[in-house]
Amino acid sequence: MSQYKPLTILVIMIIILSAVAASFGIFSHDGGGNYSYETIRGKTITIYGQGIYKHMSNDVAVQGIAQDYVTLFIGIPLLIIGLVGTLKGSLRWRLVLSGTIGYFFVTYLFYLTMGMYNYLFLVYAALLALSFFALATTLLSFDVEKLKSSYSTEKPLRFSAGFLIFNVVMIALLWLSVILPPLIDGSLYPDGLNHYTTLIVQGMDLGLLLPICLVSAILLIKKKDLGYLLVPLYTVFLSLMMSALTAKLIAMGLQGQSIIPAIFIIPTFALLAIVSSVVSIGKIKED
Repeated sequence: MSQYKPLTILVIMIIILSAVAASFGIFSHDGGGNYSYETIRGKTITIYGQGIYKHMSNDVAVQGIAQDYVTLFIGIPLLIIGLVGTLKGSLRWRLVLSGTIGYFFVTYLFYLTMGMYNYLFLVYAALLALSFFALATTLLSFDVEKLKSSYSTEKPLRFSAGFLIFNVVMIALLWLSVILPPLIDGSLYPDGLNHYTTLIVQGMDLGLLLPICLVSAILLIKKKDLGYLLVPLYTVFLSLMMSALTAKLIAMGLQGQSIIPAIFIIPTFALLAIVSSVVSIGKIKED
């Protein structure tokens, strides 16, 4: 469809560049391997020492590789399926495509800001730009008033909105449990800070993603038109992000790190997000 030509070009470029970035993350192994490093704060940490993530701490590098697997084998196929469905005129698949693009936008926002500088810096920057404009293009393509009337029932959406609020509360408490104790006892720096400048993931979550999640749910509960777009979109995004977090936990567990109780909590959140996506988007009446 001609109106989706710019979106098609953007998504194809995202597919190509993210496949390159994820493949480098998974399959690059140059370097001597793990070594100890004393941070500017006087803490000794283990640096990964190989591949594109060679200068990152070992625990964060293996998480990055785990997410690359999710991006390559789940995110990219979902992009392709979502784009094909969108070009066929499916409203459901356009919502799926929007949420999937949101995953790529947030993923490479994190890679660009948290990943130690490497050969893929410009690739990350390009992916951030492409996914931003692709996301804006898909969002602007929806008639939110018409979208609201496309749902055969609102019950699944209300379940999704309740789940999103629960997600906001739990993730906020999780990050505050990391940030507040050092502030209270005067040590200031959380253990997970390692040699990085700040807590990028926690900061982005608390300052950007969780507020968007909360506002989306509130808009739907108040029956505002925009909520009917943002809630299903966010549940798709969250399905992918929680799947990536599950993969990260598994990778950390294989490295011998403690992943209890997170290994029980995060996969449950991933499953709930997937169920929320399926039941809410499945209730849309296609024209």
